[in-house]
Amino acid sequence: MEQNLVALFEHWSREKAKGITPLPQSGSYREYHRITGEKITALGVFNPDLKENIAFIDFSKHFHHKGLPVPTIYAEELERNMYLEQDLGNMTLFSYLTKVRRNDEFPAELIEMYKNVLDELPRFQIVAGEDLDYDVCYPRARFDKQSMLWDLNYFKYYFLKLAKIHFDEQGLEDDFQTFTDYLLQTECHFFLYRDFQSRNIMLWHGTPYFIDYQGGRRGALQYDVASLLYDAKADIPQHVRDELLDHYVCAVNRFILTDEKEFIEYYYGYVLIRMMQAMGCYGFRGFYEKKEHFLQSIPYALKNLEWILETVQIPVNVPELTNVLNQLVDSEALKNVCNPGKTLTVRINSFSYKRGIPVDETGNGGGYVFDCRAIHNPGRYEQYKHLTGKDAAVVEFLRREADVKSFLNNIYELVDRSVENYQQRNLANLMVSFGCTGGQHRSVYCAERFAEHLEQKYDVKVVLRHLEQEMK
Repeated sequence: MEQNLVALFEHWSREKAKGITPLPQSGSYREYHRITGEKITALGVFNPDLKENIAFIDFSKHFHHKGLPVPTIYAEELERNMYLEQDLGNMTLFSYLTKVRRNDEFPAELIEMYKNVLDELPRFQIVAGEDLDYDVCYPRARFDKQSMLWDLNYFKYYFLKLAKIHFDEQGLEDDFQTFTDYLLQTECHFFLYRDFQSRNIMLWHGTPYFIDYQGGRRGALQYDVASLLYDAKADIPQHVRDELLDHYVCAVNRFILTDEKEFIEYYYGYVLIRMMQAMGCYGFRGFYEKKEHFLQSIPYALKNLEWILETVQIPVNVPELTNVLNQLVDSEALKNVCNPGKTLTVRINSFSYKRGIPVDETGNGGGYVFDCRAIHNPGRYEQYKHLTGKDAAVVEFLRREADVKSFLNNIYELVDRSVENYQQRNLANLMVSFGCTGGQHRSVYCAERFAEHLEQKYDVKVVLRHLEQEMK
């Protein structure tokens, strides 16, 4: 598969591929690889689901034609289940949130970024959705009753049952019917992005770009904004959610006039069905597939659910659904499923071997130490001597080196196992240090990349220090 992706890249770019690096998998079975040539990079995607590939590629071309910020499709070989798309880097809205947020504060710059994102959403839903080819939608062309019942049964079988929540099955099925009938009373002819959340929004040179809309179909406006604002681990404060929702409604009104009172009434119903769909995913990936980081979202989801149950009155009678939702928010076991109050801190250091390996001040006796001295040293060249591994020229120099990518990927695979094991055991500290001759170029670059990797993949606190640079 990697050979086929490299061949497609070389045919498209007319360059020799210098390296191919697999990217961490998220919630799907698609496989992404960053392919680097002499001057060009691209993402190679392998996905055995042909219909899903067709939906993504067709939507991407349509959105690109409409001037929306989505990745360009460079090349495709659908008979081999693969295509190339624009490389938008590694910074997602979620990783940006993690980077700039401190404690419970939601800073002004983060609110402004969310507003920029919400300004774009109606352009997908209303403008681009008008003449989209909905025949390529997968698995259905509408978020209709059948689609909703699929999500609700996903929640029932992969979350409620695996979490050992008791319910009357016929009563719950009756409530699902009542609830979906209610949701479908609002306008449902817009483009529904389907998975509009912080990990599916890339920040490329500070501008939001949008990915993973292959599940899009016709539906209600409320669903996507609910997905973004009640994204569990983003943990947006309620007063900020209210401000952002008002901003979104104003953005919609630039294109169509909406009845704000009616919009809000149905909005919280869509918040609820989105929460249940997400919890179904957390149950399937976490309880069933044993992927720990999905379980970490459950306490945040329950916190959001508790607020909905206490604050919002859904205007339909769904007694058994209300019963199971109350059981969920009352469950101490679920609230502490990953002991979210005890966050793992990963201390990452760059250092110079001239001054020795850093001392672990937490009392754990040390951690991983990686020797970066075998990497090609930019410090040998005059133009880089006075720079560090944080400067753009050095970053670009080392990013082009295939052995650096391989070096880091091996570290990611090794240390990720410890991170997951430490989280499962509720341990508090892990130290990872990168050393080179002067503690200036290679070790600094590797420490920066590793910190980005952890922040994107895990709910951990990262403390990054460049020890040699601190002494200058």
